[in-house]
Amino acid sequence: MCARSRQHGTGRTQDCLAVTGDGRRWHLINASPDIRAQILATPELAAGPGWRETPVSGVLLTDGELDHTIGLLMLREGSPLDVYGPGPVLDILRNSFPLRLILDRYGSLTWHTIRPGTPVALDGQLSARAIPLGVKRPRYAGPAVPDASPENAPPTQPAFPAAGGAETENPWVVAYRFEDRLTGGSLVYAPCVAAWTRPLDTALAAASCVILDGTFFHDDEMLRTTGQDRPARTMGHLPIADSYQRLRAYPATRKLYTHLNNTNPAQAEDSLERATLEAAGIGVAYDGLTLDL
Repeated sequence: MCARSRQHGTGRTQDCLAVTGDGRRWHLINASPDIRAQILATPELAAGPGWRETPVSGVLLTDGELDHTIGLLMLREGSPLDVYGPGPVLDILRNSFPLRLILDRYGSLTWHTIRPGTPVALDGQLSARAIPLGVKRPRYAGPAVPDASPENAPPTQPAFPAAGGAETENPWVVAYRFEDRLTGGSLVYAPCVAAWTRPLDTALAAASCVILDGTFFHDDEMLRTTGQDRPARTMGHLPIADSYQRLRAYPATRKLYTHLNNTNPAQAEDSLERATLEAAGIGVAYDGLTLDL
């Protein structure tokens, strides 16, 4: 897929989303290493007219992965930003990956712990609610317990218990459900999904659109393409081959996949995997895609 991308000039930047309710204040969902290029390619996010003024008001983190947090370093010199994230993620960004300690020297970011299920007002009409999805720690954070070696790890990411539990109260990974109180539109954004859970099902109910984790199409994709026996599920990603069947339960919802790995054949428009999705009424998000809800 990398060779094909270079040949045809169809490269994709790393996953990131910008949302707004009033068209003036924008919030980024994650801050990718490509954030500078992404902002420059988006006229709505152009700086000005004031000195160091930007319409970007904040960032909501879905997890602590490097490809979702490194871009915060590129935003250090701009206007003040509010950064929201799960408690464990904000903690690890002060410890194992001391990004907060670095950025605090610049004094332009204010950090907020999000609580699953508690709405956060982003502007006059748009709100966000975090949906707990998993307990997958970033690799740099180390194992959860000293003896959690790869050979002893469970074969799949555990699903949440039926009611309560530390995983739902203090998740490492969340999705967000955005709701526009004026238009009634709603969007569920979940770029990292380890297992199909009850909270995710609840969040998708009556959603106008969902943008879902499409990192891998097949569970054994890494083995097929690189020879590395690293199943998608053990890496915290439910493969598309499993999740797209679940999406059939939401016929009125627009459905898109994002966060595609460079091994994922669904990137190619002429692939069998892309045809499978199109037959199911599901699309693949692309750079510059705009959704009005």
